[in-house]
Amino acid sequence: MIGLFLGEKDLPNEIIKKIEKKKIKYFIIDLTKNNKFKKNKHSFFINIGKFGEILNLIKSQKCKKVIFAGNIVKPKISKLKLDLRGLFYIPRIVKASKKGDAAILKVLIKILSENKIKVIKLNTFNPELTLKRGIYTKTRPTLFEKEEIVKGIKELKKINSHNHTQAVIIRDNKIISRETRKGTKVMIKSVTKSKIKGILIKLPKAKQDLRVDLPTIGIDTFKDCKEVGIKGIVIKSNQNIILNKEACIKYANQNKLFLIAI
Repeated sequence: MIGLFLGEKDLPNEIIKKIEKKKIKYFIIDLTKNNKFKKNKHSFFINIGKFGEILNLIKSQKCKKVIFAGNIVKPKISKLKLDLRGLFYIPRIVKASKKGDAAILKVLIKILSENKIKVIKLNTFNPELTLKRGIYTKTRPTLFEKEEIVKGIKELKKINSHNHTQAVIIRDNKIISRETRKGTKVMIKSVTKSKIKGILIKLPKAKQDLRVDLPTIGIDTFKDCKEVGIKGIVIKSNQNIILNKEACIKYANQNKLFLIAI
């Protein structure tokens, strides 16, 4: 039995499909805002503040391993409905919430560990969602673009060691945009189109917990890049999630974009 802590976006659906295909027993703890998984008979919509109820559910299901997947929105602490366990753990969650979503996840993982529940990598059953090292498109970067990529990676590592940035756009050998808490899509949309093509580099943050927080791209990322004149996307092999991989590569080839896993 595997427990799934699921949030927003498309990644949770991919995980459910694969687990069902493998005929693995599972249950869902729905952490979405609007009970996204209510039609699934294995789903439980539980407020994150009711940690006693969550732990009792996991125990009743005889579950020792769980997965976190999807965008889990930071809860409004003032609106959480707490049970006794929740009251005990809430000070730690409040403290973590001031540092952002990733910090909340780390606290939740720690709490689960204290209760002898192991959090496993979100792509445990879906290794196909990541890419091995290599170039996956017909279009390949030029020598100058390879030099840009090297510089962009170095700059991104400097940036994300301090402020958790996952992505940058480099153009004409200059970083022209950095990802904020608003996400990659907003960063891409903020770029002014130019005759000079840019490159999107999206890699895990420094000290990122790769069990629960893998950077993700999908077909919309490629379309957004095409719209603002970005020629290529660079991701981390075996770590970044790519949704609808075949569709993404097909679109990239049709529009002369490159995709590299480093």
